[in-house]
Amino acid sequence: MIEANTVISRPDECVDTITLEAQDRHRRRIKLTSDGGITFLLNLNRTHFLHHGQGLQLGDGRIIRVLAKKEALYEVTGHDDTHLLMLAWHIGNRHLKADIQSNQILIQIDRVIRDMLVGLGAHVQEITAAFNPVQGAYDHHHEHKHSHGHGEAK
Repeated sequence: MIEANTVISRPDECVDTITLEAQDRHRRRIKLTSDGGITFLLNLNRTHFLHHGQGLQLGDGRIIRVLAKKEALYEVTGHDDTHLLMLAWHIGNRHLKADIQSNQILIQIDRVIRDMLVGLGAHVQEITAAFNPVQGAYDHHHEHKHSHGHGEAK
């Protein structure tokens, strides 16, 4: 079986796509089938959160683009920026996965959390959207194929 062991941040050309929910994009090793029927083994060195738009490079050089599947979510908004920051703090304090954007926070459906947020004055609306939660500070790793010039003497 062909393997994919490289994640490409911004691939140019892709031969296919694979559409996955957020919970299925946090992986290290799993057999997958692309939207077009290419079966492959995802075999990464470490667990990686696959973001919408990234590519998985197969052993033969072909690239499959990762797409975030739309799922049922809550869209959380506040009265103003400060209120939204306070709501983000409460969401984070409960260790919930959150897709934090400039004017809203997306979280997975949880009626108890919804009631808490509404009690804090948030506007909470059920929507269908791609979910790209922020990864924790200790989960952040990136791979790239260029030099940043760190520590180079000139």
